Amino acid sequence: MEEKQFKGHVVVLPYPSQGHINPLLQFAECLASKGVKATLATTHYTVQSISVARMGIEPISDGFDESGFSQAANVDFYLKSFRDNGSRTLSQLIQKFKGSSTPFNCVVYDSFLPWALDVAKQHGIYGAAFFTNSASVCSIFSHLRRGLLALPLTPERTPLRLPGLPPLNFRDLPTFLRFPESYPAYLAMKLSQYSNLNEADWIFCNTFEDLEGKEARGVSESWPAKLIGPMIPPAYLDERIKGNRGYGSNLWKPLSEECMEWLATKTSQSVVYISFGSMVSLTEEQVEEIAWGLMESNLHFLWVVRESERKKLPKLFLDSTKEKGMAVTWCNQLETLAHPAVGCFVTHCGWNSTLEGLSLGVPMICMPQWTDQFTDAKFVEEIWEVGVRAKEDENGVVRKEELMKCLKEVMEGEKSKKIKKNANKWRESCKKAISEGGSSYEYIKEFVEHLMVSYKSLNGDC
Repeated sequence: MEEKQFKGHVVVLPYPSQGHINPLLQFAECLASKGVKATLATTHYTVQSISVARMGIEPISDGFDESGFSQAANVDFYLKSFRDNGSRTLSQLIQKFKGSSTPFNCVVYDSFLPWALDVAKQHGIYGAAFFTNSASVCSIFSHLRRGLLALPLTPERTPLRLPGLPPLNFRDLPTFLRFPESYPAYLAMKLSQYSNLNEADWIFCNTFEDLEGKEARGVSESWPAKLIGPMIPPAYLDERIKGNRGYGSNLWKPLSEECMEWLATKTSQSVVYISFGSMVSLTEEQVEEIAWGLMESNLHFLWVVRESERKKLPKLFLDSTKEKGMAVTWCNQLETLAHPAVGCFVTHCGWNSTLEGLSLGVPMICMPQWTDQFTDAKFVEEIWEVGVRAKEDENGVVRKEELMKCLKEVMEGEKSKKIKKNANKWRESCKKAISEGGSSYEYIKEFVEHLMVSYKSLNGDC
């Protein structure tokens, strides 16, 4: 049993989207389980969607308290507003606790919000950057930030060869590098993560040594990160935090009970689970190709089709497949992937989804759509060998025939045996990393011990 003495107070600040809130919230839960007082600071709009028992939640402002990002005119305007209002209200929050018996001694901030480090330093407390994407992607953008890569990257300049990384072809690169003129605000946000990173007291990344230690070491001089992942609720990997089987945050209402009841009627590894995350919007043509591919495969499927996407489904598709499949607007992805009936995960390869698939040992079919997902897909297929990447045609669409081919490769046949074996291997590796003595466990333990010593010193206990 771990000692639960008070060891300091950390404020954890995520970027307000599902894919960023989840891992940072899980890190806060992990710290709380080790005796560190944790307070989650999130925007007024997202605070209402979070429910956690072992930590405090405090609102800060992004300047759009009623509806969040959707209120802003554009990305640039939102980020500037969040920087200005967030800096002010985070500072007020730190000041609020300064005179209490539990003042903050560290800000753990999403790397998308580098201004939070400036606020921490203004108050004389520690600042720790938390990267929510892979170490490999961090390496690419770190090289770009330091002027070691020049844009635009063209097919003629690939494969790209960087220390610690495998050769990266043009199709493996993040969209912000392939088409920088299309995403200037997002590219600027990616690069801003490194703007003041040399002043951070810690750098954390949601990955682990066995998975990406080599990749992280290739850029360690400029990005000396501690790999502390996978940040998923530990009940799926071990029982350090009893009963914790959810992130505690849902910006969409999941239909978990309905999904679990349906999965319970299916045989082991017979169901294809399809989800493209909380942000990706597919073309109507792509949705139709997926629909017909699923129908003609004759496999059982559970497909997450957000409410805004349902109008893209072919007419009569749901009626035609009701004996074989189920389409829901949202579900608890971890519970679904952990279910023994699920044998394949068709994914956009967002980093959280990729880590969840790896942690739960589910073979993947990669259909990356934008940002870093193309790089993640490269590793899933070629480096970790836990899935296959569906090939797009000249119009960027994965046709039904290609999807059916991938389903067959992953669900049956000789190749599937190797994929399933590797998936089980990585699942065990994930467990090892966060278990006592594992690499991620030890990095977090080291962080907690440092916080405890500094907190005692701050309060005159040394």
